[in-house]
Amino acid sequence: MATDGTVYDLSGVTTDIDAAFLSGGGIERTRQALDDGGLPQVTDPHQQRVGPPVASPGKIVGIGLNYLDHAAESGACPPNEPIAFLKPSDTVVGPEDDVVIPPHSTKTDHEVELAVVIGSTARYLSSTEEARRSVAGYTVANDVSEREFQLERGGQWEKGKSCETFTPLGPWLVTGEDADAAQADVRLWVNGALVQSGNTSNMIFGVEYLVYYLSHFMVLHPGDVVITGTPAGVAMGRPGQPYLRPGDTMELAIDGLGRQRQQLVAA
Repeated sequence: MATDGTVYDLSGVTTDIDAAFLSGGGIERTRQALDDGGLPQVTDPHQQRVGPPVASPGKIVGIGLNYLDHAAESGACPPNEPIAFLKPSDTVVGPEDDVVIPPHSTKTDHEVELAVVIGSTARYLSSTEEARRSVAGYTVANDVSEREFQLERGGQWEKGKSCETFTPLGPWLVTGEDADAAQADVRLWVNGALVQSGNTSNMIFGVEYLVYYLSHFMVLHPGDVVITGTPAGVAMGRPGQPYLRPGDTMELAIDGLGRQRQQLVAA
């Protein structure tokens, strides 16, 4: 999508936005094709399903408790180092796809997050500047979580993070130079009521530091996604606030990155 809202068809440039596209100069080719007038417009974008803006990420790395207000509502001390966990890539769905509540779930929760898409291999980086150059762009993520599975069933957080449809992603992938990831408002509504409202400037660990830090524990490949934590307002942190139920609607927005909307359905 261009800045004026026009939607263009990229099929003449690539079959999908994936690791090969990101690592092989796909963004530059797309810009050139747009400048040359070589991208046809999509005439009916609202009549089509919007898929996730990154196809088949190799891995999704989650960052826990990365906002002071969310750490406080969770009853946790702010971490001295980033808390990292992995989500399966097959949890990714489009920004308007249904989110499935697992059988026997009573504590399915929402988390609006800034997502970072890796554009070049990040391995043992020596500086945050190197990390910045490894970022292809940004998008919106909903780190849907089942709190009983996550916190009350033993083991690691992945139990509550890995159910199908638990990572709606998109709608847009916005390049680093076109997005202000350091000063973006982050919001989420449930059934029309605003429940999460924060700004990425309040993250404990910023984007570039997170990519730099993670590169010393795992290799980040093109197409990998890092979801950077959520501000306060999750159901877990609001006494008396019900968890998500079938029929509920979530809406998410981050400045400059677009808006998501999901319906909750029973498995």
